[in-house]
Amino acid sequence: MSLNDTPSGERIHIGFFGRRNAGKSSIVNGITGQKLSIVSDREGTTTDPVYKAMELLPLGPVIIIDTPGFDDEGTLGELRVAKTREALRKTDIAVLVIDGIRGETPEDRELQQIFIKERIPFIIVYNKADLMDPATVAKIEGCREPGTTDSSAGSEMTIDEKQPVILCASAEKGWGILKLKETLAALSPKKTDVPPLVRDLLSPDDLVVLVIPIDESAPKGRLILPQQQAIRDILDAGASALACRETELEETLKRLDRPPELVITDSQAFKAVAEIVPESVPLTSFSILMARHKGFLDVALAAVPAVGRLSDGDPVLIAEGCTHHRQCNDIGTVKIPRWLRAYSGADIVVETCSGREFPEKLDGYRLVVHCGGCMLNEREIQSRMRQTVSQGVPFINYGVLIALVTGILPRSIRMLNKGVPTETTEAH
Repeated sequence: MSLNDTPSGERIHIGFFGRRNAGKSSIVNGITGQKLSIVSDREGTTTDPVYKAMELLPLGPVIIIDTPGFDDEGTLGELRVAKTREALRKTDIAVLVIDGIRGETPEDRELQQIFIKERIPFIIVYNKADLMDPATVAKIEGCREPGTTDSSAGSEMTIDEKQPVILCASAEKGWGILKLKETLAALSPKKTDVPPLVRDLLSPDDLVVLVIPIDESAPKGRLILPQQQAIRDILDAGASALACRETELEETLKRLDRPPELVITDSQAFKAVAEIVPESVPLTSFSILMARHKGFLDVALAAVPAVGRLSDGDPVLIAEGCTHHRQCNDIGTVKIPRWLRAYSGADIVVETCSGREFPEKLDGYRLVVHCGGCMLNEREIQSRMRQTVSQGVPFINYGVLIALVTGILPRSIRMLNKGVPTETTEAH
């Protein structure tokens, strides 16, 4: 997979925020070197967040997010501000663009407090520096007069993560754009605490069997993203990947001259695959590995007892990070509700959401069941998780739930050095 093909969930998300007409879109166009966003002197030109996947050197593959003004007004304005808040959930690095002529406003200060609360590293850019008093620019930035050359080009930058970087720029003149790019690169999140998908569990020359059902829900002519990512991660580990359907799994294993070091299956085939794969062979699912990779597997496991405690009438939210055409036997709207009712013995009330939509208020739900999150970046899926747990609602994902209801959860997480919560409640 080339950098240009990097999935959106694995890209650094850079969000540009600020008041209307502060010059956010102009700065975005300057950073990207293209007319990504419409620019106008009229306030409120950007009416919805604009998302653009691109290669931004020296950062690499990124998603650029240009947001509506945070001070928008009226009924439509409130909806636009809500969309801006939604974009904050997925932002790895924030750029607060302030109108250098007008100066800092209450909305700018509110955004800074949000960045701090959400632990989003951010840069403050005073735009329109070409129209500002040079002494004011020097005082704000403490480095150089406007229009002078960026002297740090090509050098390493040291960033104090506890203090925001403050820069002056002019989108009109192109001043400060290179400095902003370098600062973005220095703030790029280092994902050292989140494991890869699977390669850290493997050794060179290991053999991994991937079980990939081809049914009515499978996309035509291609594999889904977690399957593609798993294959690449296995190859990066120097191991070999062998793919088959669950209907050919038994014969495939018979033909091998040694047992595989790992079997990874689509969660929906967990039960059938577990009956075929010997107990001595480690077995897990793409969804469980994705929860581990996105950093919320422990939270999903902690929610296991809540599944057995569901009662009649309890509302459950089933959330997906992408949108797709619903099949007659869709996993989110058909299969998981059926499994939940069978396991808990409760006549629950199921609600669903998908794509970028995710409710702000969740305290009315007894459980949130989320997909693996392959289309969401780490920050967004963890933001959804924290938002849910902070309101006292258990948060579980498809893979953990399906392993639980099929009775193979302990086995599916054994090689990950995880255990099933001791308070697991038996089904009603």
